[in-house]
Amino acid sequence: MEKEESKQIIVDREVPCTVRDGVKLYANIYRPNDAGAYPVLLCRLPYNKNLSDFSHRYIDPIRTAINGFVVIIQDVRGRFASEGEFEPFVQESTDGYDTVEWAADLPYSNGKVGMFGLSYYGFTQLYASLEKPPSLKAIFPAMTGSIYSEAFNKGGVFQFAAAETWILDSIAPDYLKRKQDTSTYAESMKEIISDLDQIEEWHDYKPINQWPPVMKHPELRELFTKHITKEHITETLSKEKLTSANLTIPAFHLAGWYDNFLGSTIMNYEDMKKTDDNQKMIIGPWAHGMFHSEIGERSFGVNSSGSSIDGEDDLTSLHIKWFDYWLKHDHTSLSNNDDPVQIFVMGINQWRSEKEWPLNRAIMTPFYFHSDGHANTNLESGTLTTVPPAEKQTDQFIHDPENPVPTNGGGVLFYNGRNAGPRDQSEIETRNDVVVYTSQPMDTPLEVTGWIKVVLWAATDAPDTDFTAKLVDVDVLPDGTAYNLTEGIVRASFANKENEQENLKDKVVKYEIDLWATSNVFLPGHKIRIEIASSNYPWYDVNPNTGKTTLDTTVMVKATQTILHDSEHPSHVVLPVIPGE
Repeated sequence: MEKEESKQIIVDREVPCTVRDGVKLYANIYRPNDAGAYPVLLCRLPYNKNLSDFSHRYIDPIRTAINGFVVIIQDVRGRFASEGEFEPFVQESTDGYDTVEWAADLPYSNGKVGMFGLSYYGFTQLYASLEKPPSLKAIFPAMTGSIYSEAFNKGGVFQFAAAETWILDSIAPDYLKRKQDTSTYAESMKEIISDLDQIEEWHDYKPINQWPPVMKHPELRELFTKHITKEHITETLSKEKLTSANLTIPAFHLAGWYDNFLGSTIMNYEDMKKTDDNQKMIIGPWAHGMFHSEIGERSFGVNSSGSSIDGEDDLTSLHIKWFDYWLKHDHTSLSNNDDPVQIFVMGINQWRSEKEWPLNRAIMTPFYFHSDGHANTNLESGTLTTVPPAEKQTDQFIHDPENPVPTNGGGVLFYNGRNAGPRDQSEIETRNDVVVYTSQPMDTPLEVTGWIKVVLWAATDAPDTDFTAKLVDVDVLPDGTAYNLTEGIVRASFANKENEQENLKDKVVKYEIDLWATSNVFLPGHKIRIEIASSNYPWYDVNPNTGKTTLDTTVMVKATQTILHDSEHPSHVVLPVIPGE
């Protein structure tokens, strides 16, 4: 464990930082109680620095300060104590630069600054890094998005339940408090609380851009329509800056197999490693901001939790070690014998260090879809093998947007962490609009670690539609429990926008569905399963099959979906299989 350097700390509250346009941003500062100069660890968040659930979250600032750091936790512009107008994401670039340099000049700072934080306060690190403040030496972005991808969009599909939850739960209370008089705000908060209590029912409201919990508050309308339903991060920052080539800084990336930002966190690691080799990454069996050993309906063992990582570290000690290296010593590169990647392998429930990601030894193995044409009604009629299909085979199902496939687990971002993680898919797999392809039981353990992709040849009788894919681990004994590992979705029009196919009706199209990544050992007796459907609701905006979206329409029609798998259309999943020892 880390070595304690100071036994007492001072806490300075509501310390102002004046940025270039005169706006004051306020922070709480935790620092050693002596006359020394220490490196600074900065966290910038929009969720209230005075609430321990957010300001402390998963890192203990007191323990960190005891170990020889000045810890600064700041409300970003326009949030809580800080002045100015809140504009999600885009404001964090120059404000981040100014705050870093202010922190470096504090009398108890040694001039070296690191940044840390999860989710939105991972974004604040990346955007500050784009500006290249000279005092910023290292960062620790956890479970965060990419600088050039939208926070609530995957495969061209709007992740509306997460967006609605975020604005109503995390943003609206303080945002309205700053804009309304006392009596109006009191009434608004009653409505906000009532709507949060009913948010699962509110997710069903269409059209989304007229969502009543937001639209009843005029102050929220522009924020919702401009920044949420029509995200414009990449439109408001210069393309010259929005490139990973500008992120040349040591970074420790923290991800979770069931986090809604899993893919972007891993891509941040991969992209930044191209321009700065001083990158590390850890991926645990965690959901967004949830680091327990039990996630969803599975337990991964005591040493899977963020408080006992392989029995050696916890999340705070990981941060202390990382910033000890970069901010207290004159290191310029990581040690050659320090493995940069640490992953938790599910199934066998073990941590493992790796020298690269993706793993060079992974064998990208296609598992092909086969069936007798009735895979949608019989779990065993759709099979998954490494043998390519020969004869012409098709499966059909009806996508009814009025009765979408319900979300059941995964990397969701729902209110209070509901529905996250691995959950039994058995009931969903009996639906007539979910097609399943299942392997034979494993004779020996089969490890799959890396990026997962489904290549799907499909047709629809609608002008536009969606296709989803899910990778599942089926435990045959005792009861066939089927736990989801990872999933993906693609909107047909989004996938084909470069081909300028506005109407996809009756066209056979090759889709590549990005399932992001996982690490799992399919144990003897377990089966590999792929689910194909056209909805995953309310995680994703359901496609009305009309060529429009439920952002601005309530008209929905059924669509007949056809999956092809033959020699010319060999639909399959590509699994990164790790050879046995």
